[in-house]
Amino acid sequence: MHERPVTMNICPPKSSLKPGVMHDKQSEPDYRKLRIDKVGVRGLRFPIQIRDKERTLQNTIATIGLFVDLPHEFKGTHMSRFIEVLNSHGHIVHVENIPDILHAMQAKLKSAVAHLEMEFPFFLVKKAPVSGMESVMDYTARFDATAAGTEIDFVLTVKAAVTTLCPCSKAISRHGAHNQRGLVTVQVRSRKAIWIEDVIALVESSASSELYSLLKRQDEKAVTERAYENPVFVEDLVRNVALKLNAHPDVTWYKVEAENFESIHNHNAYASIEKG
Repeated sequence: MHERPVTMNICPPKSSLKPGVMHDKQSEPDYRKLRIDKVGVRGLRFPIQIRDKERTLQNTIATIGLFVDLPHEFKGTHMSRFIEVLNSHGHIVHVENIPDILHAMQAKLKSAVAHLEMEFPFFLVKKAPVSGMESVMDYTARFDATAAGTEIDFVLTVKAAVTTLCPCSKAISRHGAHNQRGLVTVQVRSRKAIWIEDVIALVESSASSELYSLLKRQDEKAVTERAYENPVFVEDLVRNVALKLNAHPDVTWYKVEAENFESIHNHNAYASIEKG
């Protein structure tokens, strides 16, 4: 007599959800009682248009971050909604739309505070000092905007590279003086919008010399001699910029940083000054 094999029917547990319904994990409650200040997406590249003084409108590519606050009772936020908000304003972001984007994030994600960060290359056509030959220079600009309720806080950041020549080296050397490229970072809050070009000009006029992407020999001579006649320490550089910002009628707060990439030392020189 043959025994029948024993079989077992193992059924998976039935889901508590109805067919076709997907569970929203982000909306679950969280019991740790910890509010999150900023949560969202970062590193998103997107085309933008900004106004400049010469050509009226400049097209460039920004790296964007979008964030909101998250109350302690919620487990998570809905990341896709940030992208929805951004794309709902068109395939190109206009800087004038920043307040609308912030308020749309507040409404879409039911948040009291929304943040937007936007960093992008900014281009200027510059003429060499003697030959007058034109070339394109790139700078870095950044917008940091926050909406808290109906209030908007906006910070403009501009980064510009310059030449600095060491006053001490000039004073003690029989021939020449060491110089280096420096990077100046200026952050400002203002009552009215300030042109990026004006911040760049303010920085470049505070250094030993400005930089150019194209120089012929006569231009190189002029730039070298200009730097030699105008030596500045990194401390001089931030103070020079700060004095010009102090004199600006619309600037309410600023932070100036300068870093010199030293040519004869195995370290960089750094200085910072802040108002407000």
